[in-house]
Amino acid sequence: MTDHEARPIRVALSNDYEIALLGIAQMLARHPSQVQVVDLTTNTEMQHRPDVILFDTFGRLPDDDRKLRAVIDQNPAKVVVYSWDDYPEEAARRAGAAGYVSKRLSANELVAAIAAIHDRTTVEAVEPDGEPVITWPGQAIGLSQRESEMLGFITRGLTNAEIARRAYLSINTVKTYIRTAYAKIGVRNRAEAVAWGIRNGFESTDDTGI
Repeated sequence: MTDHEARPIRVALSNDYEIALLGIAQMLARHPSQVQVVDLTTNTEMQHRPDVILFDTFGRLPDDDRKLRAVIDQNPAKVVVYSWDDYPEEAARRAGAAGYVSKRLSANELVAAIAAIHDRTTVEAVEPDGEPVITWPGQAIGLSQRESEMLGFITRGLTNAEIARRAYLSINTVKTYIRTAYAKIGVRNRAEAVAWGIRNGFESTDDTGI
């Protein structure tokens, strides 16, 4: 019998944005017999001795991610990177992550992947459960994942050139995402976008640098 057959796997959620963590916590809360969220934090050190730390890459870029390394170094738990393809698995593995899971997974699939990494077993195919995946702020008002991240970077104070360089995007692509995001949230310029971001929880607490 594995340990989590006796009790749920203790999971900590880590990201710079509290608003980004709430959606993941909502997903995992549907499976209380399998996983228990014990920390939901923007800090690098967990307080409640989790078995697994799910490191959400929303608003982070794989270019020398010092926060991911700090989370790995400061905690004995297995750190699992939870991301889209633009934060490649190779970058997570180089930093020392124990696992990597895609944000395309349903809640049921995500729980199965966490359990497999916790037990060091092969992830078995899981039938999609049809549950919505809520993994980024602003999804409910029509923001795409990329548009949402652009607003996070802008609220953090990055320039378009900095975003393009670190995200491996062209400057024109960055401008396109920003322009469509502005239209969806009803702002006209960067100052209004920053103000909107602060009001809506897009202000990062990260102090390790991006």
